[in-house]
Amino acid sequence: MARRRRKGQAGKWVGRLLMALLAIPALYLTAALAGSLLPVNRSWSEPSQGTTIYLADNGVHVDIVMPIRAQGLDWARVVPTSDFAAVDPNAGWIAFGAGEKRVYLDTPTWWDITPRTISAALAGGQRVMHVEYVPSPAYTVRQIRLRPEEYRRLWAGIRADLVLDQRGRPERLDHPGYGPSDAFYRASGKASAFRTCNSWAAGRLRLAGVRSSLWPPFAQGLVWRYRRYSPLKPFGG
Repeated sequence: MARRRRKGQAGKWVGRLLMALLAIPALYLTAALAGSLLPVNRSWSEPSQGTTIYLADNGVHVDIVMPIRAQGLDWARVVPTSDFAAVDPNAGWIAFGAGEKRVYLDTPTWWDITPRTISAALAGGQRVMHVEYVPSPAYTVRQIRLRPEEYRRLWAGIRADLVLDQRGRPERLDHPGYGPSDAFYRASGKASAFRTCNSWAAGRLRLAGVRSSLWPPFAQGLVWRYRRYSPLKPFGG
C-alpha cells in the first residue's frame, strides 16, 4: 500500500510539472496578445506632411527603414558605406534591426536554425544591430509619416543603441553580413524572448512619440497598427 501511495504521489507531481510546463507558453502568448493590443502614445495621430519611414516584415522580424538623409541627419556619417562590401550606388534608404547576437550571426537563412540558436533566442544574449543599405523601401509592408521632431527622436534613439569604439564610431562586428550591402554592429543591452527584435522596434517608435504596441514580441503585434505600404505614394511623402 505504501508503495502504491508513493507511486500515486509521484504521478501527481509529474502531472503538475507537465501542467506548469504547458502553462508557460500559454501565459507568454496571452501576454503577447495583450501587449500587442494595448497602445502607448495613444493620442498620437499621423501628420499630413512629414518624413515617411517604413517597416519591413519577413513574418518573424521587423526592420525600421529610414531615408539615409533627412531632416538634416545623415546615416552615412554614422555607418559609412566603407564599412560595407559593396553598397548599391543608388541606395537611398537604410534598414535597422536589432536582435540576439548568435541568432543573427548564425542564421542567414531559416534553414540555418539549430537548437543552439533557439536556446539563445529564448535565454537571451548580447544584442547586435543589423544595418543594410537598400535602394528603395518597395519591399516593405507598412509606412509611417513622422513630424520633424518625431523623426529626429527616432534617429537619435537608434543611434544611441549603437555601441561606440575607442574612436567614437559604431563598432562593426567581424562578420561578412548576409550580402554586400549589410553589416552587423555591437548594440547596447540584451535580447531575449522578452526583449525581442520586434519589441525593440516598438520601443524606438515609442521613444519617437508614435503610437505603438506596449509589448509586441511578434512582428504581427507591431505592424498591424500602421498604414500598408503603397507604391502609389511618393517614398519621401
